[in-house]
Amino acid sequence: MAKLAIVATIKTVPGKRDEYLKHLRAHRHRCLTGEPGTLSFEILVPREEADTLLLYEVYASDDAFQTHWTGASIQQMRQDAGGLQVSISGVRSDLIE
Repeated sequence: MAKLAIVATIKTVPGKRDEYLKHLRAHRHRCLTGEPGTLSFEILVPREEADTLLLYEVYASDDAFQTHWTGASIQQMRQDAGGLQVSISGVRSDLIE
């Protein structure tokens, strides 16, 4: 079974990226320490796009991602960062090793 990689783009409310990033870092920590199927969770901050964040995440399987997507940490993230996010989009990919 192939590992699942996600490349996501998050658009934040103008001027709120740093505040959103604080919550995203806490979410990242919870995922990496509390979700065994979350193998990697990298946050990228584009230099040229002030209200954008990029994510590169790797999961052991589609089921591991589903556990992440419906889990307690992401629920906490949605609550903590409510009103700071404009949109999120992602591309699911098989990770070739």
